[in-house]
Amino acid sequence: MAADALRGLVAALESYRGRDRVVRALCYGCQLAGGALAGPQESPTGLPGGLLAASAQLSACRTALRLLDDFAMLSYSCGYGLGPKDEDGLVRGLSVLCNLANQLYYPCEHVAWAADVGIIRGESRKWWVLSTVFWALSLLVGILRTSSAQSQKEVMKGQVKAEVLSILADVADLSNAIHWLPPGFLWAGCFPPWLVGLLGTISSLIGIYQASRGGN
Repeated sequence: MAADALRGLVAALESYRGRDRVVRALCYGCQLAGGALAGPQESPTGLPGGLLAASAQLSACRTALRLLDDFAMLSYSCGYGLGPKDEDGLVRGLSVLCNLANQLYYPCEHVAWAADVGIIRGESRKWWVLSTVFWALSLLVGILRTSSAQSQKEVMKGQVKAEVLSILADVADLSNAIHWLPPGFLWAGCFPPWLVGLLGTISSLIGIYQASRGGN
């Protein structure tokens, strides 16, 4: 049993998507722990500060690795096209919109990253905001698509569970995405670090569980 678990972990870590899921969980886990230990401190030091710094570095690592994700997303978007003809029209439309939002997310994030590291001149903030908007739009459309697909067909109990988990993960990520938008929009900028870490950890663990079950 333990040997099978170890082999499964190694197989996951040897793939890009598997390793990204683990790094994502560690990133948010460090933010959750660091934020909880820091409490109301504005500039935490010691272990809390170290955990938050580790979270920031892991996040930067994922951002750099996503520099090559455009091609995989483009291949998926082209493969899906306007969707299969036998699929419900609403679901197809939402899927196309979701793919478009995901496709636009990557170049915006790349420009923001390039501006931050000094490769190009310009203010990176607006590009980070724009990439977050596309991410939030993708998550919102994904929630609507999953809910619409579930309401329009008979589904097995296991599939309902998988779709509920997907919605829960997307809602957690959408909550964080709104938090990262400019202050003044809903709860933007209001979450403490531990809450951001908690929501991200929840969505990350759901993603790992779904991947291990072959549900996504």
